[in-house]
Amino acid sequence: MTPQPVEPSRRGATVIPDRVVARIAARAGREALLAQPYRPRRPAPPTPDASAHVHGGSARIRLAVELPYPIDLAAAARELQRQVTQRVGHLTGLEVTEVALAIRHLRPEGSGGRVH
Repeated sequence: MTPQPVEPSRRGATVIPDRVVARIAARAGREALLAQPYRPRRPAPPTPDASAHVHGGSARIRLAVELPYPIDLAAAARELQRQVTQRVGHLTGLEVTEVALAIRHLRPEGSGGRVH
């Protein structure tokens, strides 16, 4: 006896909580920051603070990051958004519709402290 296929309307669904997507986004953000071209002379960046909102098959992400200074902020932000969108989408299967960035701190070259 061969089992009959289950109708799509009767199948279950995988639900990924917001906090799980946020943790994945924070990790993806850190990986993206570590991969930046300025990395060889910089200490490891802190993991970004992240939050996420999942609705259906899509997610909106917010990241608060620390970046070195001087840097092309627009280019760095675009690349960070691209990498986080790609990585979170790949790991969760969700469509990432937004990655909003807040720059927490800019660290001057050769400085261990914050810009005031």
